[in-house]
Amino acid sequence: MCLVLLGMTGAPSRGHAQTSVRLPREDRIRLAEARRLAEKVCERIWPGWGHTAFPILLVSDSAEFLVGHRPPAGEFAALGYDAIIRSEVWSRARQFPPTLLATFPAVGGMPTVVIGRPARTGKPSTSWVLTLLHEHFHQWQYSQPDYYAGVSRLQLARGDTTGRWMLEYPFPYDSPPVQRAMRSLAIALARALDAPPDARVESLRAVVHARDALRHRLSAADYRYFEFQLWQEGVARFIEYAVARAAADTGEPSAEFQRLVDYEPYSRAAHNAPRAMRQELERLDLAQSRRVAFYPIGAAVALLLERTRDDWKQAYALRPYALAVLLSADW
Repeated sequence: MCLVLLGMTGAPSRGHAQTSVRLPREDRIRLAEARRLAEKVCERIWPGWGHTAFPILLVSDSAEFLVGHRPPAGEFAALGYDAIIRSEVWSRARQFPPTLLATFPAVGGMPTVVIGRPARTGKPSTSWVLTLLHEHFHQWQYSQPDYYAGVSRLQLARGDTTGRWMLEYPFPYDSPPVQRAMRSLAIALARALDAPPDARVESLRAVVHARDALRHRLSAADYRYFEFQLWQEGVARFIEYAVARAAADTGEPSAEFQRLVDYEPYSRAAHNAPRAMRQELERLDLAQSRRVAFYPIGAAVALLLERTRDDWKQAYALRPYALAVLLSADW
């Protein structure tokens, strides 16, 4: 699960830099693969994404390793240049949970991907790399000039200045009418993604109708939160699929990455992702999934937009914090 926190300009507490630790070779190989993919596919997938800074803080059980961003003086110890990652690496004693998957200003005020190792986050190596690119897309989102001011204008924080409201907003997850409306939207999206050519217009109209029915069940603020989550988290989930699809066409990853015991080819990941998303949609349970329900719905909306609007990525940037509104009943 991705957690996005704002308003943090440093770690929870200052730890001592340490020089006795070493970054395990398997982690170096995974980080190198994520950086390789970022160079190869980000700009192809999304205009401007390829120019986004990509600092990563890898959290192990005892230490944290920073790649891609020089830290403030005194916070980290320099480990030197890593020839596999092709970057300088710094370390410090662990301060964040080793199970974390998050993007926030964790080091020097720079939006940083804070991620635990695969064994601690429950993600095999290929999935871990794709998740890292998901988080990197959040870095692109945060880099937009009006991001923070625009999010504030949504008026959803209710006085919170830490960004916790993004996780804890009191959306009506337990409302039976909202649950039914959300499930209807999820089913309509699953059917639209599978619709044959002669049923595409009708299936898209069903999605738009289900979207509008859900909107009528929500307060204006609740619907803004729904759209914001689709815009931010749903599209980041879509990015995982888009990266896997693009990665399958970029040539093979390093032999070292392929030799990892949990390696999965990107072509297989790209093939499995849409099926997994459809299963999530068909089994969607808002009361149980809570905020995570927005991920497959937003990813499905993004896939439909990719099929129906050539300009959807431009519209996404020009009309931020809302995604389903970009859908039109005309295929």
